[in-house]
Amino acid sequence: MKALRAIGIRKAVSFVLYTVIGKFLHAVIFPQLRTTVLRLSGATVGNDTVIGDVTFTNLYHYGFTRVFIGDRCFVGDEASLDCRGGFELENDVTLSNRTNIVTHINVGYADHPLQRIYPTREQPVVIRRGAYVGTAAVILPGVTIGEESVVGAGAVVTRDVPAWSVVAGVPARILRRFRRAYRKRRKQVPAKKRRSRK
Repeated sequence: MKALRAIGIRKAVSFVLYTVIGKFLHAVIFPQLRTTVLRLSGATVGNDTVIGDVTFTNLYHYGFTRVFIGDRCFVGDEASLDCRGGFELENDVTLSNRTNIVTHINVGYADHPLQRIYPTREQPVVIRRGAYVGTAAVILPGVTIGEESVVGAGAVVTRDVPAWSVVAGVPARILRRFRRAYRKRRKQVPAKKRRSRK
């Protein structure tokens, strides 16, 4: 079988093992238990993080060793997270339902005619502190989402997003940047006063 010859016995065994772990993660009802299973499987997951019923793909290459999720993150149901190139979610990151993180490109077998034009590559995705990614957005390989940025629902992010920006569309484009004065004022106003301004 061509697929087995292409990946080898070791990766085939890994594929079976991580498929079983993936099925178990889908069966787990409690996010806290899911987080514990991920940590035991090799992922780095911070405190107070909630991980919904998500799918981790391409684990047979490196397992969960390239998965880094910070404190107080939220990953919504039906998100698809490609682990081959690795990804990092810094503290306070939110990924809405059905978000897709893609960390590698592979058009097919080594003899596929498009391999000459689009060779296999893997690049990590980094989502910086406090960023929010809307429902069904797609983040492509090598992209960094800046600190406290917002990615609109359904966006396809093909390049880096600057800090304190709002992007949306296919491909994603900058719609707005938060003013530097606003950012400074927000840091200076105590949280209690911020809440009372409504």
